Amino acid sequence: MTARIAIPEPTSKDTAYNQRALPEYIAALQSAGAQATVIPLHERQDRVARLLASVQGVLLPGSGYDVDPQAYGQSRIEACNEPDPGRAAVDELLLQDAFNLRKPILAICYGMQALNVWRNGSLIQDLPLAGKTEVNHRPGRDVIEAHSVRIAPASRLAELAGGNGEVQVNSSHHQAILVPGDNLRVTALSGVDEVIEGLELDSPSHFVVGVQWHPERTVLASPFSRSIFSAFTRAAGAWKPGAAESVALSEA
Repeated sequence: MTARIAIPEPTSKDTAYNQRALPEYIAALQSAGAQATVIPLHERQDRVARLLASVQGVLLPGSGYDVDPQAYGQSRIEACNEPDPGRAAVDELLLQDAFNLRKPILAICYGMQALNVWRNGSLIQDLPLAGKTEVNHRPGRDVIEAHSVRIAPASRLAELAGGNGEVQVNSSHHQAILVPGDNLRVTALSGVDEVIEGLELDSPSHFVVGVQWHPERTVLASPFSRSIFSAFTRAAGAWKPGAAESVALSEA
């Protein structure tokens, strides 16, 4: 059976951004053998819930907006982009469903930041203002290899990188993880300035992976990017209703 993956529209405010970004995520999922179920950001909660009942995984994409700093106990600075309440509300529904039922999650760029804040973590609102200037983290969409990333050993990302301890990735962000959220393990760091580039849930039975870069843009050029989507798709394909109850009983 083809794995069906829920992916919210990247923004509720910028149609041009959605039209540019969303097809890349859908194509990356399709290349891995999955089917995307796009979640509109203006649907009623009951309609979103019905869509979620038909999916086996959740992909949280990037966005041109930023997570509201009030969600992690900070006041918004001028360099922080506007929040997107419509996207935030749908992300919360998707994350709650995925964690309740242990559905696999792949979170990318803004999506990883949203995951981290939802797990009670916090963010750096602007890397340049924070003094993280050794690396250009926003070199442009066309730069395939923006900087190196060090992968933590014994992590999902290390396995997907084929044992390579350092890889080159693209980059398109001005914020980053400050404090990791509950039970989230740091599994990738920028090679020069040690900005957090990867997070994983510290659970061998629940696939939850977040990356700060954009593997959906490099699936044709990068075996590592293809491995990320393939592993996510396999995990979603293996998910079954009642998985949460089965794991709870096995861990009791």
